[in-house]
Amino acid sequence: MEFNPLDIILHLDVYLEMLVTNYGNWIYAILFMVIFCETGLVVTPFLPGDSLLFIAGAVAAGGGMDPVLLGGLLMAAAVLGDSTNYVIGRTAGERLFRNPNSKIFRRDYLQQTHEFYDRHGGKTVTLARFLPILRTFAPFVAGVAKMPYPRFLTFSVVGTIGWVGGLVTLGYFFGNVPFIKQHLSLMVVGIIVVSMLPMIIGMVRSRLQRNAAKAHSR
Repeated sequence: MEFNPLDIILHLDVYLEMLVTNYGNWIYAILFMVIFCETGLVVTPFLPGDSLLFIAGAVAAGGGMDPVLLGGLLMAAAVLGDSTNYVIGRTAGERLFRNPNSKIFRRDYLQQTHEFYDRHGGKTVTLARFLPILRTFAPFVAGVAKMPYPRFLTFSVVGTIGWVGGLVTLGYFFGNVPFIKQHLSLMVVGIIVVSMLPMIIGMVRSRLQRNAAKAHSR
């Protein structure tokens, strides 16, 4: 099996089971860091959060991990990552995104999150949990907007329980169903496509609105 990023995503269950076999209980620390980085660092929005949580639940159902410990640690990782991202946004803010051509600090991602935040307010932190890319930038934008931390933390915890708890539970109960297990690669692709769809629709809608505004101003 060729070792490349696409292969890892499509065969995440195989690689995760290999990590459990080779590293034992260190797998909890590895998964903790992946979820923490995806939610806590604006330079790593590409990490496979949704599919990873589902597959981790399935591996736990097979006896590879304790599901309660797994869920608790990954919830803690997500909340801690959110809080770290919030602090970065509150203290560094727009300075990190001054360069419009930066490949690391993508202003288009930041702008999309700002627009989502403008529409949904504080609950963006909760809603964005279920949207790749946006969930990485939502805590940052909340920090830039100086949302009161207790309010931010409440939204973060609520979203985390739904996101981590929901996907790990689904993986635990359905990840090893024979039909799903036989078509797990398609399932992973489906999770990615479904989770990305709202963001893609939002991007297209925003682009159309901007083009319409430009045409109207001429």
